Amino acid sequence: MNRNAVLMALGCVLMWSTVASAFKLTLSLITPLQMLWLAVAASTGILTIAAAFQGKLSLTGQYLKESPGYFMLLAALNPTAYYLILFAAYDLLPAQQAQALNYTWAVMLSILAVPFLGQRFTWLNGISVLIAYSGVLVIATQGDLLALEFKNPLGVALGAGSSIFFASYWILNTRKPRDAVASLLLCFGLSLPILSLLMLWQGGFTAMPLAAIGGGIYIGTFEMGFAFLLWMNALRLSSNTAQLSNLVYLSPPLSLILLAVIVGETVMISTVFGLVLIIGGVLIGQLKR
Repeated sequence: MNRNAVLMALGCVLMWSTVASAFKLTLSLITPLQMLWLAVAASTGILTIAAAFQGKLSLTGQYLKESPGYFMLLAALNPTAYYLILFAAYDLLPAQQAQALNYTWAVMLSILAVPFLGQRFTWLNGISVLIAYSGVLVIATQGDLLALEFKNPLGVALGAGSSIFFASYWILNTRKPRDAVASLLLCFGLSLPILSLLMLWQGGFTAMPLAAIGGGIYIGTFEMGFAFLLWMNALRLSSNTAQLSNLVYLSPPLSLILLAVIVGETVMISTVFGLVLIIGGVLIGQLKR
């Protein structure tokens, strides 16, 4: 693989490894909606600068004129619904559990690709789904599978359910491929007024601690802004996108270490085992590729 592509991908891994800790610390100060508004505002600014630097700002106007309903739907799915639901899961669950459940979006993508993209559901898909959602069950019961006592059913439902919105977003992107930077800028730019209306409705525009504002800007910068731009360039430079994509799975173990050190969460054996099952299921689903 191209050395620069690997370095960029590893840079993304390091950024993504820190965000679960940032989510949890920021959510201890403000609501999921407030955190998302701050993050989307920051990432919209970064993407606007990137699009202007690349001469792609005119594309956003062109795309919006051609397909306004399509981009409004994309914006409603991601970042609006996806991150609101995911952040609500982080608010209810230990960050290690919410992070692990978030990885089920790749399995959900293979399920939704059957009815919406006309892809076949193979036996590998079936094994992938079975293993990955066994991991969800391990996390939901904190390893007590025989009792089947769900410790926080709403949090688990939100964490796993967020994958439906993220997978749906990528399905729609696949059906109408456009320039990545311009498309993402439109999604985040259109999401900001939606979130602003929700903030007005919920009384979210109140004084927020400086630490919370800093946390929201950090999340928008490194979860949604620079990380995406780095990842896109890494994929462009790489001769083997499958191998490069697998580097993403270095992020969860690094994130668990940071959660223990920075947030003070005790890493549960059930979380580690469930995460291994989820990622294993995702990788098995990629074997046919």
